[in-house]
Amino acid sequence: MSSEAPVSAPSRVPVAPWLRDPPFDLTFIGATAAWAIGAGAAVVLNPQLFLPILALDVWLLGYQHVVATFTRLVFDSESLRAHRALVIELPVIVAVCTIAVAWLVGPWIIATLYLYWQWFHYTRQSFGVSRMYLRKAQRTLPANDVATFGVIYLLPLWGILRRSHQHPARFLGLDIVCLPVPTPVLYVSAALALASVVLWVAREARLWSLGQQNSPYACYVLSHMAVFTAGYLLIDDINTGWLVLNIWHNAQYVLVVWMYNSNRFRRGVDPGHRFLSTISQQNNIALYFAVCVGLATVLYLSIQQGLSIFAGKVMGASLTAYMIINFHHYVVDAIVWRSRRSAASQRVAA
Repeated sequence: MSSEAPVSAPSRVPVAPWLRDPPFDLTFIGATAAWAIGAGAAVVLNPQLFLPILALDVWLLGYQHVVATFTRLVFDSESLRAHRALVIELPVIVAVCTIAVAWLVGPWIIATLYLYWQWFHYTRQSFGVSRMYLRKAQRTLPANDVATFGVIYLLPLWGILRRSHQHPARFLGLDIVCLPVPTPVLYVSAALALASVVLWVAREARLWSLGQQNSPYACYVLSHMAVFTAGYLLIDDINTGWLVLNIWHNAQYVLVVWMYNSNRFRRGVDPGHRFLSTISQQNNIALYFAVCVGLATVLYLSIQQGLSIFAGKVMGASLTAYMIINFHHYVVDAIVWRSRRSAASQRVAA
């Protein structure tokens, strides 16, 4: 591994460069990670808690996670026109591809694809959040910054390689086929990840001693390391480990989208986007989440009711339907956030 590149930091760093404000950021960084890790610990101690906690995660966070994306796509006519292809054409393409693969190869390929795609999706989201904190602090890092790259990417990579090395036969009750990972490859990934963590901690400690430390950013990265370590390295069971990461990812995303919408309409109700701007006001936060949970509940109950028609007739119908929703969300999420990165940064920084 090459030596650590010097950090480029401004002479003056804001004392508390929060994404929004202390209550929001402490919830975003601390509460979400504690909730996720605590849920995993509870299931490890009592495996019978897995299904109740999973049900709450799916209902209160997972469904809302998907609906939160659509607040940016279809909650007003302007957004619907701008994202028509993502809302109408893309679901058809994703559905056709997913069904075709499941039909030709088998449901196991869909579950396996989900295992690896969600790992990448969760890691990329965390990378994006870390960059949000750096931009808020007006702090830049070299393009070849080994320490940050390591803790953000190599630590999760070590995790998924370890999970693959365990070679579980099933994931969430479904057959999977993990990629073969030789033991030497696992050891190398572990060494690189741990070296990156040491470099990152040493750098942040040095910045702290110089009075240039960005506490919210550092705390976020520490939460990233804690959640991925718990989900992939400390918890042996693939389902319980996934639950930790899924709760953290879902809660994180729901809060980021709420912040985005709240910042977008921070000047008050917009007559051109009356519904979304009304529920996105700071004093309507309970209404916002109630609307998202309500819409998500109606949507998924309708899907479940429709799938009940095929019960016992089409193998993997439920799996395929939910994976279509997940895969569509992953593609939309990458496109929307990437295309609006600069605009989102300006709103977050405001």
